[in-house]
Amino acid sequence: MDLQAIAFYTLAAIMLAAAGLVVTARNPVHSVLFLILAFFSGAGLFVLLGAEFLAMLLIVVYVGAVAVLFLFVVMMLDVDFVSLRSGFAQYMPVGLVVSGLLLVEMVMVSGAVASSGAAAKVKAAAVTGRSNIEEIGRVLYTDYVYFFQAAGLVLLVAMIGAIVLTLRHKPGVRRQNIADQTARTRKSGLSIVKVATGEGISE
Repeated sequence: MDLQAIAFYTLAAIMLAAAGLVVTARNPVHSVLFLILAFFSGAGLFVLLGAEFLAMLLIVVYVGAVAVLFLFVVMMLDVDFVSLRSGFAQYMPVGLVVSGLLLVEMVMVSGAVASSGAAAKVKAAAVTGRSNIEEIGRVLYTDYVYFFQAAGLVLLVAMIGAIVLTLRHKPGVRRQNIADQTARTRKSGLSIVKVATGEGISE
């Protein structure tokens, strides 16, 4: 069994285990950490298959989306940030385990891709002489450009809906009033006071 096969089975096993722990863990912070581990394992599998663009997309977009998703969960559940910070020490062991697995995965994938068999398969995937990123860009921005723009509008609506649902008006907090700002005149917004020298202004 070559290094690429070992890396494939190892990454697949870690990804399946992490995906199971995402739905079984009772602590939401642990679920987020295991979800990041599952994404990194999937990205490693994409690298082994020669789809480096999908691997970077999985890490940059989805791992970043995990942070945004966790932020929305905190906003919707109204989690106390003070108590969340106080429990930082109990998340440290799980975070160290996940970080160690990520480091092992990156070293393993780098070694598998650098080997002769994996490198040959990656080069064989580019049959047109162009990289995967260039080919995906050509198809995405020519044949499916309208679908791409429609997907962006759907995500924009989803983001606005999440902000509207989580927006809470707290009493005693001053908020911006656009109508009052546009209706403001010189008479209501400006007061000229004649101050004698050395006396100052008294309310």
